[in-house]
Amino acid sequence: MQIKIDLLSKIPIYVQVIDQIKHMIATGTLEPGDQLPTVRQMAADLRVNFNTIARAYRMLDEEGLISTQHGRGTYILAPASEANGEALRRQDLDWLTRHFLNEAASLDYSADEVHRIFEKHLNTWLEDGSPPPEHKEQG
Repeated sequence: MQIKIDLLSKIPIYVQVIDQIKHMIATGTLEPGDQLPTVRQMAADLRVNFNTIARAYRMLDEEGLISTQHGRGTYILAPASEANGEALRRQDLDWLTRHFLNEAASLDYSADEVHRIFEKHLNTWLEDGSPPPEHKEQG
């Protein structure tokens, strides 16, 4: 499992962990029944405080996305309903949008620049019926 922490981000580390696990669930990278690393293992892998990961896991557990079975491990749960699965997809889109905007801001782009480029690509998607390619050759 690949979680990347941005220590310079204004987003708390536990929220970064939660958002990335939700993203992996929404995209199918993590599926119901998959086991997560232990809190200690993830904290060691990410080089963050044990309590930070424990907080992220506790919040995911409270949302019904994971289940920690004492002595057995922590597992991804199936969405309780189709509506919950759709809500997770919307949360993932929100996360992707916030991530994109934070990355653009960290590269010193203005909101107007980001808006202009985003609108250009969104209009292309609306007109063509499919999103623009990720990499377009310059010609």
